[in-house]
Amino acid sequence: MDASVIVVGAGPAGLVLAGELRLAGMDVVILERLAGRSGQSRGIGLTPRTVEVFDQRGLLPRFGDIEMSGVGHFGGIPLDFGILGGEDKAAKVVPQSVTEAVLEDWARELGADIRREHEFLGLTDDGDRVEVRVRGPRGEERLTARYVVGCDGGRSTVRKAAGFDFPGTPATTELFLADIRGVDLEPRMVADRVNDGMVMVAELEGGIHRVIVAERGAPPRRRTAPPPFGEVADAWKRLTGIDISHAEPVWISAFSDATRQVTEYRRGRVLLAGDSAHIHLPAGGQGMNTSVQDSVNLGWKLAAVLHGTANPALLDTYHNERHEVGRQLLVNTRAQSLLLLGSEEVQPLRDILTELNQYEDVARYFAGKAGGLDIRYDVGSGNPLLGRRMPRLALLRGTTRTSSTELLRPGRGVLLDLEDTPQLRRRAAAWTDRIDVVTAAPLGPAPAGVPEGIGSVLLRPDGYVAWMAPGSHHDLPMALERWFGPATRQPVSARRTA
Repeated sequence: MDASVIVVGAGPAGLVLAGELRLAGMDVVILERLAGRSGQSRGIGLTPRTVEVFDQRGLLPRFGDIEMSGVGHFGGIPLDFGILGGEDKAAKVVPQSVTEAVLEDWARELGADIRREHEFLGLTDDGDRVEVRVRGPRGEERLTARYVVGCDGGRSTVRKAAGFDFPGTPATTELFLADIRGVDLEPRMVADRVNDGMVMVAELEGGIHRVIVAERGAPPRRRTAPPPFGEVADAWKRLTGIDISHAEPVWISAFSDATRQVTEYRRGRVLLAGDSAHIHLPAGGQGMNTSVQDSVNLGWKLAAVLHGTANPALLDTYHNERHEVGRQLLVNTRAQSLLLLGSEEVQPLRDILTELNQYEDVARYFAGKAGGLDIRYDVGSGNPLLGRRMPRLALLRGTTRTSSTELLRPGRGVLLDLEDTPQLRRRAAAWTDRIDVVTAAPLGPAPAGVPEGIGSVLLRPDGYVAWMAPGSHHDLPMALERWFGPATRQPVSARRTA
C-alpha cells in the first residue's frame, strides 16, 4: 500500500480530513491537481460550529486576530446567535485562502503527505484495496490505498469515477462574485434585495471589496473561464445604479443555485466529503463549513476501522449522520434561495417569516440552521444533550484549569468523570487504549444546554456526546463498544487515566 488513505483534493475538507487521520496515527496522501494554493476565497467566514471545531483542535490562534460576531442571516432575515443561550459566534471576514493556509500547515506538521501537481484520473475498487491512477510530474502512475476519499469539489472526478448517483435540481440562476480594488462601497454584509435581483458587499483586507450580484432570471451558463469583469460591472449598475467599471478586478467567479446530493456517502472503499457530496447556493457561507464538519465526523471513524479497533460498520454512521445533515442543508439553502432571488410574489412570505422571527422559538430555529448548531446525531434516547456537540465546560483537573474542548485536542474520545467515581473508571479500563478517562470538577455554572448535576459524560473525538449519567437509557460499556469497538481482552494500564 502507498497509503492507508488517499485523499483527493487539498481544499478545506481534504486538509481537515488529513489532519484528523494523522492525529489518529494513520498514513495519508493528499493528491492535488494545482501546483500551489490558488489564493482565491469563495468563502469568507466561519460559522459558529466551525469556530468550535477549530477551537477543539487548537487551531484558532493560528488565524490571528479575527473579529467575532453573534449575528448572521437566513435568506436576508437578520439573526442573533445569542438567542441560543450560549457563547456561539461566527468569525467574520476570514478568507478561505487563509483557512486553507492554516489547515495545510497543520496537516503538514502532523505528517500528511501532500502531493501537488498530481491529477486524479480514475480508480478501481477491488474490495480489499483501491488502486488510483494519477498524472504527476513523473507522468502517469498508480497508487494503492485501503480507502480513497473524494474531497475534490462540486465537479468531483472521484464521485464520477466511482459511479455515485448525484440527483437534485439544476441551476436556474447565475450569480457573479468579484473581488475588486479601487472603489469605495458601503458594506452590505446581509443580502440586500433590490429591484430585479440581489447584491452584497463585504470589505476585505488590503482595500479589496467583494461584490456578489444576482439578476433575477439571469440564465445559468456553462463557462470554461471566469466571466469578464464588464458583465459584473454592468449587472451591478443595472441593479444599484452605481458604476464600478473603473475598479481593478482581483478575482472573478460565477456560480449558480444548482442543488444536488449524492445518494450515499460511501461506496465500498470510496467515500465522499464536502462539496463532492453536496452542492447548493452558498447562502450564509454554509458550504465550506459543512465540508469541514463532514471531515471531522469521518476522520476518527475511518482511523478506528483502519486500526482494527472498530467494525467497518462504524463507517455506516458517517453516511447516516452526515447525509441527513446535508439533506437539511439543501432544504434550508433552497428556502434561502427563494427568499433572496425570488420575485416580488415572494415578498408576502418574506414579511411573514420576518414577523415570525420575532418569536423566540422561531428565532432559535433559524439561528440553529444558519449556524450549524442544531445538529443532533442518533446515539440513543435520554437527555436532550445526547447526540449534540458538548458545549465548552470549564474544568479543574487537579490544580490545573482546562475545559472539555481542550481535552479533545489529541483527537481521542474522552470519558469525563465529574464525580471522582472509581467504579466508572474501572468499567472503562478496557477501552483506555482508545479513549482518555479524565477526572475533573466543573468550574462555575454549567453552560447553556448542559444539565446541572451531570456526573459523567462520554465524548466522541468529534466532540459529540455519546453517553452521559444520569441521562442515558443504555449503559456505558454498550456506548463504548458502539463507538470505540470491543473491549480489549486485558484492560490497558491506567496510564491514560487521570
